[in-house]
Amino acid sequence: MKQRSRKIKGRRLSKYVRKKILKAFPHLKARDIIEATEGQNGPDLILSKVAKKLVPFNWELKNQQRMVTVYKWFAQASKNTKETPVIVCKMNSREPLAIISFDSFVDLIK
Repeated sequence: MKQRSRKIKGRRLSKYVRKKILKAFPHLKARDIIEATEGQNGPDLILSKVAKKLVPFNWELKNQQRMVTVYKWFAQASKNTKETPVIVCKMNSREPLAIISFDSFVDLIK
């Protein structure tokens, strides 16, 4: 994949996440959540002070094909259930991580 295509793919995810957060918190203005420029150090979404109080998270966004295994696990957790699927995964010498769908996450933080 060309570098330009990678940037576009990453930008698409940034726009998606920003739009969902703004929709979940309608009193936030567009200027409260800014997409970081390519190569900028720090979080991928820059939040204003007001936004940080409502959504106190550091946003690192990844849009990569290499995560296919996580999506297979999620499909397995989603199979034959109406409950919210959750994946808990752990790597040696690392803390466990919980993975849920982004829509479920937004519902939790509203």
